Amino acid sequence: MRRMNKPLAAAAAAAAVLGLTACTQATDAPAPQAIVNAQNQNNIQVQSQEEIKVVPDKAEVSFAVSSQAADPKSVQDLNSTDVNKVIDFLKSTGLDEKSIQTSNFGLQPIYDWNDGQKITGYEMRTSIVVSDIPMDQVGTLLSSSIDAGINTIDRISYLSSKYDETYQEALKKAVESSKVKAEAMAAASEKSLGAVTNVQEISSYNENRYTTYAADSATASIEAGAKALAIEPGQISVTAQVTVTYSIK
Repeated sequence: MRRMNKPLAAAAAAAAVLGLTACTQATDAPAPQAIVNAQNQNNIQVQSQEEIKVVPDKAEVSFAVSSQAADPKSVQDLNSTDVNKVIDFLKSTGLDEKSIQTSNFGLQPIYDWNDGQKITGYEMRTSIVVSDIPMDQVGTLLSSSIDAGINTIDRISYLSSKYDETYQEALKKAVESSKVKAEAMAAASEKSLGAVTNVQEISSYNENRYTTYAADSATASIEAGAKALAIEPGQISVTAQVTVTYSIK
């Protein structure tokens, strides 16, 4: 039999090992939410996410008051009068003055496109955001605000006063479920699960404190002169996601 020289034999053996490694990585790639640390085989890193539903008890409504007049000065004066009337109404409902905020002042010309882009007047729009509205008062406030001079409802957002404690509960459940995953992975590797070596929160829950809806149906009701608006807030999803690293032995 023909003998292979030692350098060539070593190269062939290395190639065989590399080929076996490549096949193993292609067929046994870890799931995205269960990661074994390749640099330290004594650790298992797991991602876990939990969601809890909570019923909202507060609302934030973004109103708008639009006014039209022949010239900029006139429309500004008219809009200021209309906005003050609305703010006086909102205060009369018992809402805290700190919960009422005006923003997004806009002034633009009104064009007659059938007459060569001729300016026929001006429109001014002022947004009014009202927060911390008790849920049982939202429907009445929306319908009553129409008579007060509000002619647009841009959005309605819902919030639970128990959001923070619900999020803490979701965090706890996420860590608990990560342990279940890690134990299964350790057992499959014929190892036993050790202590937690690192925990990282990867949720950005502050961006999702509100569940917000465009108020198309509310705007339509205003145009139709509706006297009451039905409010169905549903539930808010509170989600927490963590990455937990465990030692294995």
